[in-house]
Amino acid sequence: MTNSSQRFWLFGSLRQWFAKTPTRALDQAYEAALKIRQIETNHFDGNPISENYGDYSRSSYRLLQKDLKKHLSTLQRRMAEFRTSSSVFQIPSMGQLTVPLLDDVPLDQINGPAVFFSKLKLVDEILERYQQPSVFALSQLQTRPTKGISTLQTDTAQPQDNPNEALSSRSSVLPRSILRTVDRIKQDLDPDAEVEVVRNFRSSKAQTTVAVTFVLQLVIIPLLAQYLSKNFIIGPIVDYSRDMAKAEVFLNMEMEEDALHELQQYEERFRFEVLIGKAPGLNEQEIENRVRQKAFQIEEEYRQRSADAIKNVFADVVAVLTFSLFLTNCKQQIAILKSFIDEIIYGLSDSAKAFIIILFTDIFVGFHSPHGWEVLLEGMANHLGLPANRNFIFLFIATFPVILDTVFKYWIFRYLNRISPSAVATYKNMNE
Repeated sequence: MTNSSQRFWLFGSLRQWFAKTPTRALDQAYEAALKIRQIETNHFDGNPISENYGDYSRSSYRLLQKDLKKHLSTLQRRMAEFRTSSSVFQIPSMGQLTVPLLDDVPLDQINGPAVFFSKLKLVDEILERYQQPSVFALSQLQTRPTKGISTLQTDTAQPQDNPNEALSSRSSVLPRSILRTVDRIKQDLDPDAEVEVVRNFRSSKAQTTVAVTFVLQLVIIPLLAQYLSKNFIIGPIVDYSRDMAKAEVFLNMEMEEDALHELQQYEERFRFEVLIGKAPGLNEQEIENRVRQKAFQIEEEYRQRSADAIKNVFADVVAVLTFSLFLTNCKQQIAILKSFIDEIIYGLSDSAKAFIIILFTDIFVGFHSPHGWEVLLEGMANHLGLPANRNFIFLFIATFPVILDTVFKYWIFRYLNRISPSAVATYKNMNE
């Protein structure tokens, strides 16, 4: 077999292997879903794997929960691989479904599209039930009345037609503080108060874990996508294209002016060192040769800087797309993060809220903020290899902070004044 035949055979084998990626990923996800379903059937009578079902000790439940997390992680990874690869390669087993899916018909008695859709059905059922293990606990927390712990109460809360609601939430001639005290005593005397406190603590812990993990993923995943795409995909393509096309060294006139200024400074410094005897005495020709070598070094440096700027443009696009896709597929985590942030913000004192508002407004729309915006815009322009247009920067600084300041004031007037009037009063006093 010749070298060309070997390369053709290898390319064909790789292409065939990649073309089977959707089917292979779905099969592995289906196997993981079957293992989870088997645990449910054998130990929880078909119910979800939870402490609410089954009579097991804490150690036994931890072992079962460990198996659940392992199989669920495999299921989520394979389905992400399936969704990504199915958008590129055609799935050979997916065709037109001519018969309805029946739960009591085993897969070995059907074939073709029915098998494909049956696997997807089971996988989707498991994912809907265990999309996020902590979400199940958080949803239970939201549907149960809170006992044993203090919750955020606002004076603007509307009374509800609920016979079990707290006394402090009802309209009464007595002050709300007295009613809240009665509610707290009633909760403390409840025999199930301790169990409820432990359950709420576990749910709060799960919420914090999900929120912190999601924030770290929002930062790490786009940065990792930008780094990997720049160094392993976009970088080699840009370097090869620029070498083949003999591209220009400078992307814009500003980079050329910086290079000339750097070379001029080097020549003046070198001549000064020769004159004061700090450098060995050289004639004019030798000085010119040294300056020429420095010019070649500066040329190579700016050639690499121009290539890095082009790579940054495409790598940043990849990072933005990755960030957008990640947000699109994590709606539950976004809701948990929003709830976590709201709980932190509303749990702060009025002085802390006013301090944070003043800090952010002074940084972004305060008296010294134009200097920060100028540095930020110039750094972004250098990162993308664009000339720092002073007119655009000044126009941006003259308009965007003003719009941002208006949004801050509207938010304070429209929402914060309704939710926490005392925080608004404290903010006005501190700002004055």
